[in-house]
Amino acid sequence: MIQTTSSVFERELRRLISEERHHIATNIVGGHSITSMEQYREAVGKIAALDMVIDLCDDAQTIVNKTL
Repeated sequence: MIQTTSSVFERELRRLISEERHHIATNIVGGHSITSMEQYREAVGKIAALDMVIDLCDDAQTIVNKTL
């Protein structure tokens, strides 16, 4: 199966998002660089935003699949 540039881009973007989410979560759990409640809230907000991006990617993929 030949992969298009857009499918390779999507896979790479999902991988980068997942790695960033994991990095932030590791910092929260391990207490690394989280020294205040504000920093904790910001980190949790970033995780929520990254989860939202993945959901939007899933929604976009569903829409594309319906049109093909």
